[in-house]
Amino acid sequence: MLITAAAQTWNVDRATCRAQQGQVVHGASGRRLAYGALAARAASLPVPKDVPLKDPKDFRLLGTRVTRLDTPGKVDGSAVFGIDVKVPGMLIASIERSPVLGGLVKRFDAERAKAMPGVRHVVELEPSSWIAAKSGGWAAGCAAGVAVVADTYWEAVQGRRALEIEWDDGAGGTLDSPGIRTQLVALAEQPGIVAQTVGDAAAALAAAAKRVEAVYDVPFIHHATLEPMNCTAHVRPEGCDVWAPTQNQGDAQRVASDLTGLPREKVRIHTVFSGGGFGRRLEPDFVSEAVRVSQAVGVPVKVIWSREDDMRNGFYRPTSYNRFTAGLDASGRLVAWTHRIAGTPLRLKFGPLEKGIDESLVDGAVDLPYAIPNLLVDQLTLELAPVPRGPWRSVGVSHNGFVTECFLDEVATAAGRDPVELRRELLRDKPRHLRTLELAAAKAGWGTPPPLAQGRGRGIALAEWGPTVCVEVAEVQVDADGSVRVPRVVCAVDCGPTVNVGQIEAQIQGGVIFGLSAALYGEITLEQGRVVQGNFDTYPVVRMPEAPVVEVHIVPSTDRQGGTGEPGVPAIAPAVCNAIFAATGKRIRRLPIGKVVV
Repeated sequence: MLITAAAQTWNVDRATCRAQQGQVVHGASGRRLAYGALAARAASLPVPKDVPLKDPKDFRLLGTRVTRLDTPGKVDGSAVFGIDVKVPGMLIASIERSPVLGGLVKRFDAERAKAMPGVRHVVELEPSSWIAAKSGGWAAGCAAGVAVVADTYWEAVQGRRALEIEWDDGAGGTLDSPGIRTQLVALAEQPGIVAQTVGDAAAALAAAAKRVEAVYDVPFIHHATLEPMNCTAHVRPEGCDVWAPTQNQGDAQRVASDLTGLPREKVRIHTVFSGGGFGRRLEPDFVSEAVRVSQAVGVPVKVIWSREDDMRNGFYRPTSYNRFTAGLDASGRLVAWTHRIAGTPLRLKFGPLEKGIDESLVDGAVDLPYAIPNLLVDQLTLELAPVPRGPWRSVGVSHNGFVTECFLDEVATAAGRDPVELRRELLRDKPRHLRTLELAAAKAGWGTPPPLAQGRGRGIALAEWGPTVCVEVAEVQVDADGSVRVPRVVCAVDCGPTVNVGQIEAQIQGGVIFGLSAALYGEITLEQGRVVQGNFDTYPVVRMPEAPVVEVHIVPSTDRQGGTGEPGVPAIAPAVCNAIFAATGKRIRRLPIGKVVV
């Protein structure tokens, strides 16, 4: 339509014009008109019904490496992250929250805090008791606490330390990690709600020549974003402004509207850069806090969480206990597969589960791409109300990718099959998955001895994040003391038609490092309702000297396009654990890996 408008303006043949870089150009004369100059005339034209799309051979940007526009600001410090926001007249708040998940303030004395230099206000925050966005969105859970508002962050923290608070631990005070696992183990003894069934798994198992059984555990884990939660809000009678590093502007606006009583159109959300999200910043609890404190004191307030605040008041990925049984026929063919999942549901905070199934617990366990003739996946849920749970990068596939791909490796061993060969057979009807598997195996040198073969092994795993397919091969070195090092990871990814090649590589590399951190170290444990971990000394992440070389190979594809932010995460834990088995003969069935007993 823009080209037609330009051709009419110049009274030339439309075929002699082309659109590029925000302008329409007349090839013969070199005349140019910007889109803006043509917009009004173009808008008056009839909309064409059959427009030929550009031939991919003529793409100038799609499928190439395009430089990100935000990189210079992130390098030179000019990019404004949430923690950098400055508003005229702004005060800083630090909040003392219940040390026990779900605990309440019984009483507090703020006199010492109020006497501290720079302290302006002390505000009690009742729990927003899982204020739910009225449109059915995310819960805005906010722990009970007492906010100290001061001129500077240091003064707010010093005032916070001077508070005298007596807490009511509530029901959460009895929770501990071993007790939670005991409950999940007992729960798994009961029949679950069927999430998927194919054929007759019970009959096929009864007739199988060989059975393979295993149990896998995944713990609660934290997002561990490098920038802790923070938010700035300015509530006034006529409106509310919120500056937030949020992944969920809609619910940030809804929560602020609900809390202030202002119409949503009077709440403005200013999105700023975030130092990591991974699903944690989908939750608007930190927005809720800033809005309520600003509303109470009548000036702009920035709430800043410490690292310990962040780690001990997260929305954790659910923990689950997984029981598998597989059946092989006399020729070693996989004929039956059952997977029982007992876990802590994530989606109950949105309301009752549809048909009793929590998608976050079964995603990546149902609809496996493998051709298994008889399959049963069922699920049981243990609700732990005091423990906040939320989506973690790649959600259910992050833990079910680990348990299913590791158990499939066990099946391959029991059948005397190479893990790639077994997957190749089971993916015979899935060309997209098969070509991704083949590329990863070829690029990793599957079937050849790994370098420094003593204590070295390769493992492979596949993950799918609708519809992107990612296959990863990890090379692992297990030292004599059981320490695990991962020097190399080879990834193949089929995300359909590519847009920015560099961004695909960066997302897969970042996903591998993120998932590897969780596989090696990630675990949130509870003692008497308290989160034990508080900082990166007790909740380590992969640091630069440990980081593997991550090779990313993109599968040429015209299949349905998918994203790349999630698919790099789920395959790394099983690939590493399968590689540990190849190197040592030891199976890792419970994360985090820690040290291997060799």
